[in-house]
Amino acid sequence: MLALACIAGLALFFHLDLRRFLTLETLKANRQALEQYHAAHPLTMAAGFMALYVIQTALSLPGATILSLAAGAIFGTLMGTLYAITAATVGATLAFLVTRYLLRDAVQNRFGDRLEGINRELERRGLNYLLFLRLVPVFPFFLINLAAGLTRLPLRAFFLGTLLGIIPGGFVYVNAGASLATIDSLSEIASPRVVASFALLGLLALVPALYRKYTNQRK
Repeated sequence: MLALACIAGLALFFHLDLRRFLTLETLKANRQALEQYHAAHPLTMAAGFMALYVIQTALSLPGATILSLAAGAIFGTLMGTLYAITAATVGATLAFLVTRYLLRDAVQNRFGDRLEGINRELERRGLNYLLFLRLVPVFPFFLINLAAGLTRLPLRAFFLGTLLGIIPGGFVYVNAGASLATIDSLSEIASPRVVASFALLGLLALVPALYRKYTNQRK
């Protein structure tokens, strides 16, 4: 039943072309209206935003970047980061669980070749490799969720690795959204310096795993 609901949600999203609403131009055009609604209904706005972000992430739909920018534009950097990170982690965990228990064969058949390398490293190095993948934009966010669901990676490790790993990137985009008027394109946000910083953090996350591998080989 849940699998059918996920498929129906995906079909509805693309049939109605809802992606056209998840653009930088649309967000800018509607920012004032969103801020006014938030001022009048703060709890409803926060709950609705988080629910939308959870659904988007759980169904692996496009639009995460725009939602993160919207979090900053509507709620400010601090609360926007909290809402976006929490919702993204919950949504990713749902995708992980659905893949592991309901869609394992379908995902393996559809993405098997692309997931093979990720699966192997996740099984060997677990949390450290997941942190690396979350910090460094090597693979799409949704593919990591699907790949992890096919491995024996514990749920707790997935949840913790996702939560910690997406904080830096989430903060960057939410903070950019707080200054939405100054952004003309999404490419301006992920500058080479920012990407290099994420890469460095990702490599640091791999250090414990690489050290264990080195010591095992020495033994």
